[in-house]
Amino acid sequence: MHYMILLVLNNLDDCPPVLDAWEALGVGGITILESTGLGKARKSGIRENVPTMPSLVDFFRRSEERHRTIFTVVDSEEMADKLLEITEQTLGNLEDADNGVLFVLPVSKARGIHGGQKRAQERRG
Repeated sequence: MHYMILLVLNNLDDCPPVLDAWEALGVGGITILESTGLGKARKSGIRENVPTMPSLVDFFRRSEERHRTIFTVVDSEEMADKLLEITEQTLGNLEDADNGVLFVLPVSKARGIHGGQKRAQERRG
């Protein structure tokens, strides 16, 4: 079975070391998204009635605190466990406040994930 590992980082500076650790384990096909949680959005003053299609002016008008959301799909529970372990070695205990959130989801079907793994192996040499 395949598993999706999804990590939301509160501190943007934590992103590069986590990516390095995941790549060192042989994970390929890592996707990185810029994201904002509801708590941080409200703290930074985002209106509750944010338009579905905000303009660039709306975007630049406010300063938001950002997260990074990182995800990948791996092909075994063992690899998912290794990713959880290396992530906590890198970040510290994820149960600590504001350290990040990681969860693992079963993936019933997956296609195309081996291309990312192959590219990661080629980069490592």
